[in-house]
Amino acid sequence: MRRHGPRPDAAHYNALLEGLLAAAHLRLADRLLLQMADDGVARNRRTYTLLLGAYARAGRLEDSWWVLGEMRRRGIRLDTAGYSMLVRLYRDNGMWKKAIDLVMEMQEVGVELDVKIYSGLIDTFGKYGQLADARRVFDKMRAEGIKPDISTWNALIQWHCRVGNMKRALRFFTSMQEEGMYPDPKIFVMIISRLGEQGKWDEIKKLFDGMKNRGFKESGAVYAVLVDIYGQYGHFRDARECIAALRAENMQLSPRVFCVLANAYAQQGLCEQTVNVLQLMEEEGFEPNLVMLNLLINAFGTAGRHLEALAVFQHIKDSGMSPDVVTYTTLMKTFMRAKKFEKVSEVYREMERAGCTPDRKAREMLHDATVVLEQRG
Repeated sequence: MRRHGPRPDAAHYNALLEGLLAAAHLRLADRLLLQMADDGVARNRRTYTLLLGAYARAGRLEDSWWVLGEMRRRGIRLDTAGYSMLVRLYRDNGMWKKAIDLVMEMQEVGVELDVKIYSGLIDTFGKYGQLADARRVFDKMRAEGIKPDISTWNALIQWHCRVGNMKRALRFFTSMQEEGMYPDPKIFVMIISRLGEQGKWDEIKKLFDGMKNRGFKESGAVYAVLVDIYGQYGHFRDARECIAALRAENMQLSPRVFCVLANAYAQQGLCEQTVNVLQLMEEEGFEPNLVMLNLLINAFGTAGRHLEALAVFQHIKDSGMSPDVVTYTTLMKTFMRAKKFEKVSEVYREMERAGCTPDRKAREMLHDATVVLEQRG
């Protein structure tokens, strides 16, 4: 292009830079920046935004500060996406105090805060125990007319559960359902466990009765049964007992019921019980689908059993099913936990070859795995 075609401009370089950063080729991206300077092509807002996102994901703090400094020096203001990246950088590096200054800065320059930024700020404050600040941000978000998404609610519930403030956690849990959102199974298990530790079984029962009244009948029934079993034994018992208890409640078994139950076990890494749910599902005449098998991969991954997770992945392909983005991303997460970083990039490449578009989580894991491998030399 440089020898025979038109002189490359910033748009050409940014397109190349985006491709390199998406594939986590940070060293090649650094070389491209040098070439860009040699060709006399000025970096623009797009260039710096791409770099900031990549450096923030890779945990390259000094490089991130350099990008921010360059943007300020050139009079380039951060946009909403840029501030969202900065919130993530502060969250992941324990700089929650800077997040307060960031909110004030955004207000001063007139940058509109979106749900992603608000959720990131709430998660940042919650992670470092600043729950009063998290609630203030949430109140401001509501006052601005911005509707919380599932990430917002999960962060509020999770961090209040962590410090044992179950009263507020349950208040947020109820509000989420009143706004028509389905609670994350991981949050269910956390609430059950926390309230169980405090012996508040009546409160849990009331909570799940409310769920059924709001339209989450099947899910509410499954988790209510889990609560009863947890209360009797101090832990989640055999899946067959849960199914028997559901029958006793005159619950009509369906693939949805089995999926909720499998997810409850998978979130805790209870592999054998997740497998049992699949077997029970088959006994009832229902074929396990891709969603269920993805849950099984997640269960094995959470338990640190990457070989079994890989076997399930192979079973999916052998059965003629097409893995989806959740399948690939869950398997990548499994290898990240097992520190099999070279396998992460292999799964990513297979996902691309299969014509499955990687999502943000997959790209971030590829970045992280590549950085580790580069550091190892």
